[in-house]
Amino acid sequence: MVSFQPMSGSDFSGYLSYFLADYAEEIAANYGLAPEAALAQAKHEITVSLPQGENTPGQQLMSIIWQDKEAQQQVGYLWYSPDFSAKSAFIYDFYLFTAHRNKGLGRKALQQLEQLLAAQGYSQIKLRVAAGNDRAKRVYEANGFKVTGFNMNKLL
Repeated sequence: MVSFQPMSGSDFSGYLSYFLADYAEEIAANYGLAPEAALAQAKHEITVSLPQGENTPGQQLMSIIWQDKEAQQQVGYLWYSPDFSAKSAFIYDFYLFTAHRNKGLGRKALQQLEQLLAAQGYSQIKLRVAAGNDRAKRVYEANGFKVTGFNMNKLL
């Protein structure tokens, strides 16, 4: 069974270690920044987006937990922002640790999130996938997500 637990301070530190490096790599690849500049931008954006860390109002930072017959373990992270007035939630980040991929846990986690949000009165989940992230695109499309547009940019 997959469930979610609010990130603790130590979970958030682990999350930042993964997220900043991953996001900086995406920024560098998509916007032509040098690695150092991309990391600086990633740090700036996370500071603006999560000024109170895991306790930032309006943001849900969760650890994804897998419980089988023998044990419970953390298998990933989920960051989303609910907007009840729009009856939607926006996923900023959904990450499964490498050792727990290709086991159906991503599908189970997304289904659990859908059930949780639907029970709370939400009717839509939104997200953005980086252009080169084919693995994520496949996971989301296999779970019923549809493309609604494209982000574009031009470097000057």
